[in-house]
Amino acid sequence: MGANPILVEALRGGHVESRHRGAVAVIDADGRVVAALGDVERPVFPRSAVKLLQALPLVASGAADRFGLADDELALACASHNGEPAHVAAARSMLAKCGLDADVLECGAHWPTRDTVQRAMAAAGETPGALHNNCSGKHAGFVCLGCLLAAARGDDPRAFVRGYVRPDHPVMREVTAALQAATGFDPATAPCGTDGCSIPTWGIALRRLALGFARVATGHGLSAAHAAAARRLRRAVAAAPFMVGGTDRFDTRVMQRLGERVCCKVGAEGVYGAALPELGLRRARPRSRWRR
Repeated sequence: MGANPILVEALRGGHVESRHRGAVAVIDADGRVVAALGDVERPVFPRSAVKLLQALPLVASGAADRFGLADDELALACASHNGEPAHVAAARSMLAKCGLDADVLECGAHWPTRDTVQRAMAAAGETPGALHNNCSGKHAGFVCLGCLLAAARGDDPRAFVRGYVRPDHPVMREVTAALQAATGFDPATAPCGTDGCSIPTWGIALRRLALGFARVATGHGLSAAHAAAARRLRRAVAAAPFMVGGTDRFDTRVMQRLGERVCCKVGAEGVYGAALPELGLRRARPRSRWRR
């Protein structure tokens, strides 16, 4: 197909400074294309936009119930958060509930993305750790899932979860299977890279990503366990939208205002998704980098 259309023009002094091309897919729960712009069959790396899909096994497996995860903790499992104190505390709590600590996290460490939190930490002489990583909640969810799998096998949890970011680890196999079940992509043929937090990220056609979130919005096309998990995660995100992003974050502000009417999540490189459960629709849009 041809080049994606220009969706955005940025102006400076009344003149176009840059133009941004992109594609948009709107899909209903039956897989029908409601609207599309650009090449919606081209694989894109959804990155953090699919965190709710990646959290499906955490709930469907029974791990969320086994370890008594609260709504704010389930919302954090779907988050790209600012690293504010509430986010750090919730990630720490998730790990403590399965008897582990931040040493097991394999997402890496970086400074909180909220600059006021950075400055406060620096002034106090503190250094960032894995709990401050914007993906720490997602990874804490992976660890909880791993602890449940370890218990079923009679393995030591700390030893079992080691290397959970590898594509062949039982935890990541569960996560990939959930993503595949929701979107219908084929891991055997899809492009695969490494996400910023060290887990695999798969290239998935925009149309399939949109279908996955339409299914998450309605439960239609998912297994009973995944449909129930999606419903619980959407309610958790609506109940605790601050945990998904944080202060002044777009996702948080939209869901604070609209509650369960929308479930939205940003990803890297201009990928963005918004599920509309009442309509059974999911909008997915990637944008190219800016061009002169």
